[in-house]
Amino acid sequence: MQNELQIAGIQADLVWEHPQENRNFFEDKIGALSKDIDVVVLPEMFTTGFTMQPKNVAESMDGITILWMKKLAAKHQIAITGSLVIEDDNRFYNRLVFVHPSGKIDTYDKRHSFTLAGEDKVYTSGTKLLIVNYKGWKICPLICYDLRFPVWARNTENYDLLIYMANWPIKRIKAWNTLLKARAIENMSYAIGVNRTGTDANNYAYSGNSVIIDSLGDEISYLPKNEIGIIEATLIKSNQQKIREKLGFLNDKDDFNILL
Repeated sequence: MQNELQIAGIQADLVWEHPQENRNFFEDKIGALSKDIDVVVLPEMFTTGFTMQPKNVAESMDGITILWMKKLAAKHQIAITGSLVIEDDNRFYNRLVFVHPSGKIDTYDKRHSFTLAGEDKVYTSGTKLLIVNYKGWKICPLICYDLRFPVWARNTENYDLLIYMANWPIKRIKAWNTLLKARAIENMSYAIGVNRTGTDANNYAYSGNSVIIDSLGDEISYLPKNEIGIIEATLIKSNQQKIREKLGFLNDKDDFNILL
């Protein structure tokens, strides 16, 4: 078990539906990271931007981006996670992929489709929550619109870290900032939110505002509006556990079942 987890998130101006350019950008940024980093978080649909034209860009689980992630994870001995457009069994998914340095892959299909943009009409929603076990840490990775639904993220699994990757537009960035802190506080968990910057082909603008938060809602690392760059932090499990034991809030949580 590892008490400290070094985490980084890469905030980028994604090139619309151009996987190779985006992979090149992230490969350069990952190569420049400290050798102490354990986990790298990329934005939602990091190879394409938030496209509703999956036929143009969809890959398989044996495709070039998955192989690229496995190569980089092995080379740098880090875990890499981000979501991309995947075609599987003749269906399209906004699929989060968590690649371990060993080459092991965990996946999560976005549960809450963003109906305002018609995501539900072209992508199949997931039905299973993912808890990743990595270096003794239990990690719950989620995608963008999932942030608005606290029941789905409720810490019934005693996880240590929440991850949110997003293409969250600037016009609703106040909700992004507020809800990330709420999810961290109510679940007494570290949280990282990695968002994109720039303007996409649909003329939606994104400001980034990527952030790492502790279990009391305090910001550990933050990127200013519209900045392309990296957030980094050292997460300490024992410190978080002391807060949980002292306050005991998770002991009083409600029991419930989610109907799918």
